[in-house]
Amino acid sequence: MKFDVLVAGEINPDLILSGDVTPEFGQVEKLVDSAALTIGSSSAIFACGAARLGLRVAFAGMCGEDVFGRFMLDEMSKCSVDISSVILRRGGHTGLSVILNRQGDRAILTHPGLIPALKAEDVPERLLQASRHLHVASYFLQTELQPGLPSLFRRAHSLGLTTSLDTNYDPSEKWHGFEELLDATDIFLPNATEALSITRAADAESAARQLAQRSGIVAVKLGAEGAIACHQDELTRADSFPVQVVDTVGAGDSFDAGFVYGVLNGWALAKSLRLACVCGALSTQKAGGTDGQPSLEEAMQHVPG
Repeated sequence: MKFDVLVAGEINPDLILSGDVTPEFGQVEKLVDSAALTIGSSSAIFACGAARLGLRVAFAGMCGEDVFGRFMLDEMSKCSVDISSVILRRGGHTGLSVILNRQGDRAILTHPGLIPALKAEDVPERLLQASRHLHVASYFLQTELQPGLPSLFRRAHSLGLTTSLDTNYDPSEKWHGFEELLDATDIFLPNATEALSITRAADAESAARQLAQRSGIVAVKLGAEGAIACHQDELTRADSFPVQVVDTVGAGDSFDAGFVYGVLNGWALAKSLRLACVCGALSTQKAGGTDGQPSLEEAMQHVPG
C-alpha cells in the first residue's frame, strides 16, 4: 500500500491567543501575551501527528483558494502529509478557529467556512485502494460528510482498510445520528465528556464498555488522568505523565495518532494506549497542535518495551 492512513477531514487554521483573553465589550482593547497562527482542525492535526510518528499519510479534504487555505496546505505538506487530493474551491472560504487560551483551559470561536463541505463521494477511490486505514474526525462539524460516511466506512472495509472515528464535541449537544457509523468503526476515540454524553453512562469505564459493544476498540481520553481502552472484555488503563503545559490544543488528536500507530503495527492494547497518552502529553509542551508532536523515537523514551 502507498499510504498507511487516509484522513478524510476538515481543513482550517487555528489562531491561538494566550494570556488574559477574556474579552470586554464596549470597544475595550486588551493586550494578550501571545498570538500564533498554527495548523488547526482535528483531522489535520491528527494527520501531522501520524506522519511525525512515521506513518505514510494522505489527506482528502476541501479548502478555499485563500490565505488560510494556502497556509494550511503549505504547513501540512511540510509535515509530510500528502495533500495532492485536497480540493481547492474557487470562491470558497477556508474555516478558522480562534482559540482563547488561558491557564490550561480554552474557549474556541469557529467560523465554519468550508469545514462542513466535504462529501463522502469527494474521497477518491484510488486513495481508498492505496491505503491501509481510514480516519475521520470532527464528525459533528462535517455535516455534508455525515450521510455517506457509513457507506464509506463499509466500502473501506470491503477493500481491506480498517477505520477510526473521533466525533469531537457536538455543538448541538444532541449526540445522536451516528449509531450505524459506530457499527462500521474499528477504533472509536472519544474523550470522557463525549463518551458520557453519547452513552449517558455513570462513568468513563462504563461508557467504554458500552461503546465497545458496537465498535471494535474504544479508547477514552481522560486528559491529565490518562486514558482507558476497551476491546471485547479487555479493559486497559494508562496513566499520563507530568509535563510543562503550554496549551492543550490538539492533544486529543495527537493521542489518536499514537493509538492508531500502535494498532496498525499490531501492538498490544496497553502499549498502544501508553503511546497515545505519551503523544498527547508531549504535544502540550509547545503552542499549537503540531509543534510539540513527538517523533516515534522521542515518544518511545516514555513507553515501556
